Amino acid sequence: MIEIDDKIVSADLLREGFLCDIAQCKGICCVEGNAGAPLDIEEVDTLEQEWESYRPYMTPEGIEAVERQGFMVVDEDGDYTTPLINDAECAYAYTENGITLCAIEKAWLEGKTPFRKPISCHLYPIRLMHFSNGTIGLNYHRWSVCASARECGKKLGVPVYKSLKEAITRRFGADFYDQLDAAAELLKQQ
Repeated sequence: MIEIDDKIVSADLLREGFLCDIAQCKGICCVEGNAGAPLDIEEVDTLEQEWESYRPYMTPEGIEAVERQGFMVVDEDGDYTTPLINDAECAYAYTENGITLCAIEKAWLEGKTPFRKPISCHLYPIRLMHFSNGTIGLNYHRWSVCASARECGKKLGVPVYKSLKEAITRRFGADFYDQLDAAAELLKQQ
């Protein structure tokens, strides 16, 4: 573990390879799992405010799931998550050319909304832990559906944190990312 400011970072994020290989996995991370994607409370308000921006990209089943369950649900751990369709895919997911994608991100890519997608999705496979003292833990979540991403990252020499530079910077800022990069260089030298 590495401590940077009020964050504790798993060294695996700096050492292990990861680079999304959507051609191989087909976006299965938006379909598999036992709950929806984790949401920050602020994101719930944003999802509601931006509803008309990304709704046109959603499936009828996804729209129905949101209208029935709400913009978020509370999972068994008491955390806010995205609603699911029939306990499977995320309500905000849609399929294009055999690949599952995010309707929210599609609206963002087309300039229809300033909200890209939930930060937990953007940061994946990093999972955040919030401690009572205000410290945030950044952990590496290894999921079997991302085996091709681990292989691709390892083959191309791209560590987790480098593949997620944009997401890490979005959530924690450029200075934090630069500190991660410096820590990775120190680890290489050891």
